Order: sequence, then structure tokens, then C-alpha cells
Amino acid sequence: MTALRTITVDGSPVHLMESGTGPAVLMLHGSGPGTTGSGAWATTAQALDTSWHLIAPDHAGFGRTPVPAGARGGLRLWTEQAAGLMDALGIEHYAVVGHSMGGAVALALAAARPQQVTRVVAVSTMGAPGAPLSADLDAIWAAPAGALGARDMLTRLVHDQTLVTDAAVEARATAMRAGAAAYASLFPAPRARWVDDLTLSPQTLAAIRAPVLLVHGAEDRIVPLATATQPLLEHLADVRLHVFGRCGHVPTVEHPLEFRELLSSFLR
Repeated sequence: MTALRTITVDGSPVHLMESGTGPAVLMLHGSGPGTTGSGAWATTAQALDTSWHLIAPDHAGFGRTPVPAGARGGLRLWTEQAAGLMDALGIEHYAVVGHSMGGAVALALAAARPQQVTRVVAVSTMGAPGAPLSADLDAIWAAPAGALGARDMLTRLVHDQTLVTDAAVEARATAMRAGAAAYASLFPAPRARWVDDLTLSPQTLAAIRAPVLLVHGAEDRIVPLATATQPLLEHLADVRLHVFGRCGHVPTVEHPLEFRELLSSFLR
């Protein structure tokens, strides 16, 4: 069974999708407008073995999780909120899977909570020292809510353009409109500063003791393989990299079966 519910973390509500039983896996979504925990991970969660206890929250400012009063989004808030959520759920040990921005949060969480985080899967991740703001990421963060913005964003996200269907565009446009007010405050121009905010220092990366699996698409235009993931190999103590050819920024969409097999094998 998959359930949607809200947990209070440090006095602020966090909305999440939860499914399965067994070892806990925290699943963190990326930063595109209209992105939510359930939207990013529901298909993967439904296809995985139900013996995993999967938790997929909406980050603050996304979906149904508001930014706490007096705060703004950013790596520190998202990391502390993810850690606080697992504390509130009473889960002491867990793996973390993060996509894009969520990958940077997953790595930061592993550095901050080395006794709790058992494994990390960082998919199309941000966070590498020196990684620049790509033109495609800049365009996605600035995408206007609606069909035109949704189509442009999806076109940039995937290598296989047949996936940019009218149904997919409409679903994304609906999600973008629903979260437009909160999202507008997260990544205002100039946007290179938000890439800097999501960058992890070499010292932080070196502090990660959990095994890390990096997964990336060879044709990722949002956070390119050469500048986003390959530099992380120099800084992580226990790391391996899997690259999908003919794949853009979302391996979970373009190579769903292989991704799930890869994920399950590593988590076990």
C-alpha cells in the first residue's frame, strides 16, 4: 500500500509518500518546477519490492510542503528537514536516494549523519565542486507555469523526445501551476548562486563514509556528466559510477527497468 500523509518536523508540516515495510529508503526529488516526492518516485516505488520501506517527501517549497516561516529554500534547510523527518518517523538507519538537487541533499545528509545513513544513490546529481550553471538548468529553473513552460522543460530533461507527449506536458503543466507561488521564491535570477548553494565542499564529501552509487545519463544537458558527476569520483571514499547511454537527466524515466534493477542490487 502507498500512503500520502503529513508529518510535523520542527514545527512545520512535511508532506510525504510512504510505502512498503522493511529497511528504510529516503527518496529525495529534484528541483524542477512542479516536482514532488510522489511525482518523482511513485512509479519506481510501485515497481520495487514491497520489502523496502520507502519515504518520499516534498522538499520545502515544493508540492504540499511549505517553506517554514522566516526561512527560504536551500541546501541547509532541505538537508536539516530530511534529517528531521527521519527522526520524527523514529527511523535510526536508512539509505538515501536523491535525484539532481536531491542528490546533493542526499550527499550532504550522509556527511551530516554518518551513523544513520547506510548507503547513498545520487542520480544525475548536483553538488560537485566547481560545477557551473548550465544554460538548460537556468532555463528549467525559470520555466513559466503552463503548457509552453512544461513542454520546454520536458524537452530539455529527456534524450528520447518521444517521451514528451501531450499527456506528459499537461500533467507537468498542472503540477507547475499548483506550486507556482511557492516555487517562485526558490531560484530567482541570477541563478548561478543557487548552484553554488548546492555545492558541497571537498571536506564535506570526504566526510561521507557510506558507500555511494552515482548514476548519470551520458546525454544529460541539465547537469552534464563531465562537470557534475565525474569530479565526485575524486572526493568520495567509497564510490562507483553507472552511466546510461542515450539518456538525459532522468534515468528513472528513460531506463526504468535497468534503473530499478541497479537500485535494488545496490541497496541489498
